[in-house]
Amino acid sequence: MTDGRSWLGNWKARLYERVRERGFDSLTAFAESRPAIPLDQLAEELGKDDIAGVQVMNGLLFEGVRRKQLTRVVRDLLVRELAGGLPNGWPAALDDANRFQVAKALSLWSGSTPEAYSERARQVITVLLARPPPAGWRPLGPDDELLLTLLPDEDV
Repeated sequence: MTDGRSWLGNWKARLYERVRERGFDSLTAFAESRPAIPLDQLAEELGKDDIAGVQVMNGLLFEGVRRKQLTRVVRDLLVRELAGGLPNGWPAALDDANRFQVAKALSLWSGSTPEAYSERARQVITVLLARPPPAGWRPLGPDDELLLTLLPDEDV
């Protein structure tokens, strides 16, 4: 986690400079080379002290809009939140501790989705809680079969 330095100066230029230094022409390409890695870990890889996970998220959302692939980015963000919040996959039972971890990961994701996706995010959460995936389910990317059925490709 950064100490606030991530917001000093032109953070967008710094973010994209770090991406280019690693041989990628876009933040999306960088992120796709690291599937299911939480945003804070991507940020740390790009700049431990001066890049924040929310900056990576904002860049990915911006690129998703520009590329007309926003739904894919929204799914990718869900994968990354689940990887960070449920590193061992979906729990076998939703006891109090597990229910909290699931709710935290899902709420962090839904809170980061663009306004146009709010209702769809709520629907995804409702389905996942009503009909939980198999124990240990851990999507490895935005093309996960279950996620594609819950949030199919179509721009909102």
